[in-house]
Amino acid sequence: MFFFEEPVFDSDMPRLETSQDASDVTVAVPHLPHGLSADAVARELRELVNALVARYRISSSILWYYTPMALAFSRHLRPAAVVYDCMDELSGFAGAPAGLREAEQALLGAADVVFTGGQTLYESKRHMHANVHAFPSSVDVAHFARARNTPRDPSDQSAIARPRLGFFGVIDERLDIDLVGAVAAMRPDWQLVFVGPVVKIDPAKLPRLPNVHYLGSKDYAELPAYISGWDVALLPFARNEATRFISPTKTPEYLAAGRPVVSTSIRDVVRPYGDRGLARIADTPADFVAAVAAALDEPAVPRTRAADAFLARMSWETTWAGMWDLVEEAVTQRAGSRASSHPADARLGGASATA
Repeated sequence: MFFFEEPVFDSDMPRLETSQDASDVTVAVPHLPHGLSADAVARELRELVNALVARYRISSSILWYYTPMALAFSRHLRPAAVVYDCMDELSGFAGAPAGLREAEQALLGAADVVFTGGQTLYESKRHMHANVHAFPSSVDVAHFARARNTPRDPSDQSAIARPRLGFFGVIDERLDIDLVGAVAAMRPDWQLVFVGPVVKIDPAKLPRLPNVHYLGSKDYAELPAYISGWDVALLPFARNEATRFISPTKTPEYLAAGRPVVSTSIRDVVRPYGDRGLARIADTPADFVAAVAAALDEPAVPRTRAADAFLARMSWETTWAGMWDLVEEAVTQRAGSRASSHPADARLGGASATA
């Protein structure tokens, strides 16, 4: 499997850096010169993709796209099948590239099967293609359940007082900055902890109260230790174009960690988590404070039992098995339409092309 990353503009000459991780995925990172036009970037990336195919003697492939923009440098390939894995409505994000909507239409025309990362996104895309399937976020239960064993508090969190309300993830335009600031001001005795990088927004605009703490990026392996030290896990998302279709993976991860969850009314959190009583939903500062207060007083055992019963059906292995069955069907159908039957022996992938 090959994962073709977004380009890094830091090289005098175009080159492709490859490395293999523990799961035998080859990660290919293109390095390009600064200042290239969009057409030149696509041309150079096409040459690097061709070099990768030749180097590894890839005779048949499945192209798995996470972004439609990758079609510009890979549409010349002749794969056994094309998958569009639509994780977000990227056109709603700040800084979305020009031509993204048009590229998505082209990718939908080329794709054999389309996956969406949540139910709301599925409802948005299902009329655009004949073979669309929703695969909401799954969870590595065993990994996040380590938070229940109260590991040692990380050094940069241990001095923070309790109760702690925590969030992990990218801090960007999806975060409701006003809500965070208002909750922190209303309850100065509560400590709000944010774990993750600040991206695409000015850090100076974030709430800077004494009880709001920004701990920066952490490794995935470290997350259970941080969550273990939280009393409530938060999803304080703004309601805007960037969050309209999101299905936060952290919702089941918080629940697997054994933490009560309070979220704004993101549709894929309301359904199913809010409807099933697995998350409290609130949008105004007063309602959010009341929801957190109720979560702090909530008995842990009934909540974790209900969460565990729900999460038992949500492993990544189950999700992958369902997706792969549909991919194999797509390969068979495309092969039949070509009156040919070449097995897929490699997958080309990436954040730019795909895995």
